[in-house]
Amino acid sequence: MEKRNFRITAEAGIHARPATLLVQAASKFNSDINLEYDGKSINLKSIMGVMSLGVGQNTDVTISADGDDETEAMDEIAKTMKAEGLSN
Repeated sequence: MEKRNFRITAEAGIHARPATLLVQAASKFNSDINLEYDGKSINLKSIMGVMSLGVGQNTDVTISADGDDETEAMDEIAKTMKAEGLSN
């Protein structure tokens, strides 16, 4: 299992557009990928799950991937987070 912590720096937090791109990035992989925020854990492949968390600016999230392509999945998600200005 791979786990990484991210500080959300985007002014709007994880809103619809970046949430969609994160879900698309996660959905490319076979691994189970979860996002943890404020004591809740959701499947990062679920747009409804991501949007239901209401992740705002200056908050910390943990993303974990477990499976045969977990390293590649985490690298892709980290790249997406940075490209969308969600995290540094």
